[in-house]
Amino acid sequence: MSASDHSFKPVLATLIGICLFSAMDAVMKSASIAVGAYSAYLLRCAIGFAMIAPIWWFHQGRLPTRAVMRVHVLRGVVVAFMGWTFFASLVRLPLAEAIAISFIAPLFALYLAAILLGEKIERRAVYAALLGLVGVVVIVGGKMGSEEMDEDAAWGLVMITLSAILYAWNLVLQRQQALIASPQEVATFQNGIAALTLLAGAPFLLVIPESRAWLEITAGAALAVSAALFLSWAYARAEAQRLVPIEYTGFLWASLFGWFYFGEGVSAATIFGAALIVLGSWIATRRRRPVQSAI
Repeated sequence: MSASDHSFKPVLATLIGICLFSAMDAVMKSASIAVGAYSAYLLRCAIGFAMIAPIWWFHQGRLPTRAVMRVHVLRGVVVAFMGWTFFASLVRLPLAEAIAISFIAPLFALYLAAILLGEKIERRAVYAALLGLVGVVVIVGGKMGSEEMDEDAAWGLVMITLSAILYAWNLVLQRQQALIASPQEVATFQNGIAALTLLAGAPFLLVIPESRAWLEITAGAALAVSAALFLSWAYARAEAQRLVPIEYTGFLWASLFGWFYFGEGVSAATIFGAALIVLGSWIATRRRRPVQSAI
């Protein structure tokens, strides 16, 4: 494999993973409206575990070590509450706006990666994250400033902010997990432990879906498992600070799926902010030529 292939493939895998996750967000928003965020997410994790666990066991056939299991458990618990609060926000906010607000997470994750993983924060990566954050501010300011903020939307903002904080931690754990486990193992324990964590609330919160919601939750599980496999593969082959700004491109997919599924429009401010986000992602993934590096 050439050096250029080695550097581009994790980026491409991350782009595909983010696209799949955005499609999952759309179908899960519909399911969450129908049965509630808790029930939709719990069942999605359980179905996802049932999908990926046999594949993982067939290829690996053994349980992870205690040290690896600790990482699995920690990320699974974080993902459980991250996903629950995220889907709760989707019920109250338009899809694209919720995704946009959640993009404060990669900025936090850059610094967490330096603290927890010992990665060096490049100046280019910081500029890229800030540029993407400016794009998010433009989008949110243009959209939220033109509408009256009711109590439901305010709760949605609280939920998405909490989810974004947990997501930043999740991004760093994702890098740690990808270095010590296969993509199949990562997807298996992420879904399984998240489902077990949420199961404690089932006697009080679980709502059994009807047929359409079951289809949406199952589709969400398949999309989530596929996305996790792509992202785990990518994060095992590139530093977190290089891949997390690509999370910003999820807004473009969210705009498309939000329009297609829910008829949510896209304003001029949204388009301008999205352009800044894409530019930030390009800066973060652009590599210098070997001659320049040598000089």
